[in-house]
Amino acid sequence: MKQDNVILVDHEDTMIGSMEKYEAHEKGLLHRAFSVFLFNDHDELLLQQRALDKYHCGGLWTNSCCSHQRLGETNLEAAKRRLQEELRIEAPDLRDVFSFVYRAEFENGLTEHEFDHVLLGKFTGTPSFNPAEVAAVRYLDQKSIDREISLQPSHFTPWFKLIYKRAFDQYITRYK
Repeated sequence: MKQDNVILVDHEDTMIGSMEKYEAHEKGLLHRAFSVFLFNDHDELLLQQRALDKYHCGGLWTNSCCSHQRLGETNLEAAKRRLQEELRIEAPDLRDVFSFVYRAEFENGLTEHEFDHVLLGKFTGTPSFNPAEVAAVRYLDQKSIDREISLQPSHFTPWFKLIYKRAFDQYITRYK
């Protein structure tokens, strides 16, 4: 596993240190992260299915892209970097819109405890995604996502279920 560090933060998003990513997830320490939500011209959200061998939530559906900022990297820089690495796309109109804190424990003993910055943007097309990061992609409208989550909630990441409705609301407010 590649040695990546995450930025440890307090509940005001002030940096208090850094730590190797896997160790931070083993200890459940609060760290900075971001989630990107990209919408097409039909107001559908680009979803990705995480690669099956991800260290947690492999095979689950989630927002367009998510990861961790590097030291010295802004939320926008980090999001644009990971969009290239995961989906091989650009989204020049990304906006850093809101943030929230969540904690989710997984069966493998790891814990996501993140101060998550949510960025919104537009993208229309089919990404030629990186199969080491992403198993599949698809677009869905909010009603379809609502229906799928009500029928099969275990098919979606915990953070996605917490924020997708707010992301749709913010998208309508800011882009429509």
